[in-house]
Amino acid sequence: MQKIVDGYFHVLKIAIVACLAGMVIMVFGNVVLRYAFNLGLTVSEELSRFLFVWLTFLGAIVAFRERGHLGVDMLVSRLSPAGKKGCLIASELLMLWVTWLFLKGSWEQTIINLDVKSPSAGLSMGLIYGIGIVFSVSVGIIILHDLFRIFTGRMSVDEMVMVRESEELEEVEELKHEMAAHDAAAAETKSR
Repeated sequence: MQKIVDGYFHVLKIAIVACLAGMVIMVFGNVVLRYAFNLGLTVSEELSRFLFVWLTFLGAIVAFRERGHLGVDMLVSRLSPAGKKGCLIASELLMLWVTWLFLKGSWEQTIINLDVKSPSAGLSMGLIYGIGIVFSVSVGIIILHDLFRIFTGRMSVDEMVMVRESEELEEVEELKHEMAAHDAAAAETKSR
């Protein structure tokens, strides 16, 4: 099962790269066409906008899985394990509710705009709203999995504070631990 999940997120990362590459090629190509040949592709602006929307939502799914979104743990980190668990359950349930609302709205907008064509490319505007469905289903499954882990006791107390420190702070902490270990080893060698 883990292979399937990892494969899904690998596909999402490839799609993010493809969206970014497509945006860069279309925007840069349009600039070159305008300045060098006094031509322009009106479809490139619209397609770039479509790709940007998809890139944003796909990136949010990946960031949600990797706990990369911003958060404040000032209060939660000071709570007892039971308090951390209660706050996490409350926040997960609130996120699940909001994700449900987002899914419901995205579904309705996708159905409404399925037959509406975009002005330049002639693509279905349902594509813009359809990413909301992909986002909601993906994030909803992650939230349900986290809730399952909480209720079955498979989530450690450290994981219950879902905020990840910045990479720089993590590196500083690692260096502190390495220096402390090095100092302890040097003191032990000196005492012999």
